[in-house]
Amino acid sequence: MTLLQNKPHPLVWPSVAAALVLSWSSGFVGIRYASENADVMLVLFWRTFLSGLILLPFALLIGQRISGRALAQQMAFGVATMFLYLGGFALAIGQRVPTGLVALISDLVPLAIAALSQPILGHRLSARQWIGTALGASGVLIVSLDSLSLGKAPAWAYVLTVASMLVFALATVVQKRIRTIDMPIHQSLCIQCLTAAILFAACAEWNGGLTPPLDARFQFGMAWLVLFSTFFCYGVYYMSLRHYTAAQVSSVVYLSPPVTMLWAWLIFGEPLSRAMFLGLAVTLFGVWLTSSRSAASKDKARLSSCEQPAG
Repeated sequence: MTLLQNKPHPLVWPSVAAALVLSWSSGFVGIRYASENADVMLVLFWRTFLSGLILLPFALLIGQRISGRALAQQMAFGVATMFLYLGGFALAIGQRVPTGLVALISDLVPLAIAALSQPILGHRLSARQWIGTALGASGVLIVSLDSLSLGKAPAWAYVLTVASMLVFALATVVQKRIRTIDMPIHQSLCIQCLTAAILFAACAEWNGGLTPPLDARFQFGMAWLVLFSTFFCYGVYYMSLRHYTAAQVSSVVYLSPPVTMLWAWLIFGEPLSRAMFLGLAVTLFGVWLTSSRSAASKDKARLSSCEQPAG
């Protein structure tokens, strides 16, 4: 039985969505603190390594026995949703793709998921949901306008940015299709983190080594990234995918840019702009259209026939 089938309290989905967008956008805070005196790849290595190491004893002792096939699947998703997604954007920024453009492209994940959901999951979005998705993308664009520029990075770096976004979107809908999200979250997240950590270790070693700076900013940033941006965020994300459609879950990611700016204002004192509030209003309306009860009820009728395990 899913949350949709059990007719949950109307505040359940808004609460889940709020937790998801807050934790999703919180990565900015941790990265900002931890990368003050450290290479981004080093930060990503320690983030994924510590997360996987903490989860390892729980993954081994609690939950179902992990088959070789399930292990291979989760390792593949770790490469896609952590190493290629996070690492791709970090490398693009390192090649001087403007941060505003990287943020804009990364936050178009919901649009890609909506487009991929029909051919892979059989989820045909209604006109109302497509309008909501378009409004969400428009709100992200409004928020990003002030910092948006093309820059002078090599062409492959721009391609990498788009590819990283598409890889994450594809991995999300494939996980939903083959039901790998049914594995206990602590087990799947452990495997994905440790897999990504191995690859980030190679990148960090290439860039100068694996020794972390022993300063308070790095330690605070790492604690934030591990506990909130990894455990809480990915836990809420995968839990949501079990009970709601991929398009509905991903639509709240559109709120990440304005919420990130609120984080920056609250913690770092960065100024707010009128464009941020306008974009936030447009995005909120778009997310409401995509995630409204009428849209969810239509999706409910398709869940039993469209989300059966493949093979």
